[in-house]
Amino acid sequence: MVEDERILAEILSDTLKDRDFEVTSAYDGEEGLDQARKRTFDVLVTDVMMPRLDGFSMVKRLRKEGCTAPVLFLTARSSTEDVVKGFEVGGNDFLRKPFAIDELIVRVRALAGRVGQRDEHEASYSLGRYSFEVGRNLLRCGEEEITLAARETAVLAWLCRHAGQVVEASALLRELWGDDNFFNLRSLNVYISRLRRHLAAEPSIEIVSIRGVGYKLQVRG
Repeated sequence: MVEDERILAEILSDTLKDRDFEVTSAYDGEEGLDQARKRTFDVLVTDVMMPRLDGFSMVKRLRKEGCTAPVLFLTARSSTEDVVKGFEVGGNDFLRKPFAIDELIVRVRALAGRVGQRDEHEASYSLGRYSFEVGRNLLRCGEEEITLAARETAVLAWLCRHAGQVVEASALLRELWGDDNFFNLRSLNVYISRLRRHLAAEPSIEIVSIRGVGYKLQVRG
């Protein structure tokens, strides 16, 4: 199993390099932790199950040490509890194994900010008492500042661009995740729940679920 994971890591490394990414590889959690401490990365791609230190524990340590690089977890797990745990320790996206290489490329590029609306990076929005600065992943309410995960920022920015309109979940997933499968829909639902908690202090702002369709960012007053 360890040898299989090493082979997968080498295949992914070679593929990403062929697509003009600069890649640093690590073959267990401790080595990954050490590499991430030595330099700054645009994106971290890590398996959940690894020798010496699992992916969740590695990312949790890095977040405590101030690492802000977006994290993509590769996992054979699909339970809601595992997805929630991954987000809680600081993950930004999940990709379930087995996966298509092209889907991995789409997600890495999205997390690295290589796709999407370039001018959106500089956008800011007023949401009642909140101000939302997309480029800084920052949601501010008075003196309180909330640093959003990269995927939280992407979802909220999408909703803000379409405020007052019904946003189809499938369209949002295809744009931000590259695929509107059920596993990704679970991830989106987790992010929506987290954004609702972040915005709870402003009653005039609500992310409304439109059953069977998607969501609407509703701004009253």
